[in-house]
Amino acid sequence: MKGEKKFYISGIQQVGIGNPNLKKTWDYYRKNFGFDTPVFEEEAEAALMLNYTGGNVQKRNAALCLNMNGGGGLEIWQFTEREVLWPTEEIYPGDFGIHSLKIKCIDIEKAYSHCKERKLKVLSEIRENSFFLLEDLFGNKIEIRESMDWFSNSNGIFGGVFGVAIGVSDMEKSLKFYCDLLGFSEVVSNKKGQFDDFNSWTGKNENYHRVIIEKSTAYQGAFSQLLGPVQLELVQCLSSKPKKIFKNRFWGDPGFIHLCFDVVAMDVLKEKCESEGHPFTVDSANSFDMGEAAGRFSYVEDPDGTLIEFVETQKVPILKKVGWYLNLEKRNPLRPLPRWMIRTMGWSRIKD
Repeated sequence: MKGEKKFYISGIQQVGIGNPNLKKTWDYYRKNFGFDTPVFEEEAEAALMLNYTGGNVQKRNAALCLNMNGGGGLEIWQFTEREVLWPTEEIYPGDFGIHSLKIKCIDIEKAYSHCKERKLKVLSEIRENSFFLLEDLFGNKIEIRESMDWFSNSNGIFGGVFGVAIGVSDMEKSLKFYCDLLGFSEVVSNKKGQFDDFNSWTGKNENYHRVIIEKSTAYQGAFSQLLGPVQLELVQCLSSKPKKIFKNRFWGDPGFIHLCFDVVAMDVLKEKCESEGHPFTVDSANSFDMGEAAGRFSYVEDPDGTLIEFVETQKVPILKKVGWYLNLEKRNPLRPLPRWMIRTMGWSRIKD
């Protein structure tokens, strides 16, 4: 409709990983997969997350790190004054929540050899459509998949996050949320049956409905070239009753705690979510300030309670060593940043 207000998704900014040891987790993803560029690291109180932390303010340490080859980042999140609660049962495909992370690679054969040589816990052989599964040091599942989309190729054979797999209870309801509301309207794959990759993970022969979706429109925004395209996989288990991954646990406990999109026009997005029956459950309203980054963040729940975060970035460090920060409020929010400017963020890479 002409004149209709629009919001824009620029890509996956990050996926949150709750864990008991931030440094150990960051080292794992940095050394094995190239997430070596910090955006921020800060200890603070999660004062706005009371809905998901038992009604009490919890202290935490969090770090956002990127792989400068391109793709989304990781927000590694650790409680600092609370003993974490682990899942009481094994997480399986189709369980409600984010049950696996998708990381891209330049060459699947080299990526597979890399993981084997480093004695990472690989769960499957390379599948015919160029991916394999592994498990990180705390049991989280990762899908490594070959990709043709890159911001750079100067940081090894891996890139950042390009998607997640999310367990759902009703595929039609979930497609309405992710396709109609968030704009991931291109169905890349829609299959039912048993799948070798899931069987190698679970040791079971369950039946699933798997739908892979992408955006049909171009990504726009300051960091769209760095973050790259997004692929979401919705998984419904048809032959057994799934469980909620974070049932009786807090956001921030071990596991994939949220999927975060970098967005433009948060107010428009808020109106859209409310009109579709998915109101913001958390909204920082005016801004948040992480010291080295600032903006506005919000959360909604998908039909099964999976947490989706939106961040509208206002300030970001370009070269922290000399105090160079970019104020995004003073430029066209839909125009991508110059590639040379984004590359300067890589000057803060952590090296051994």
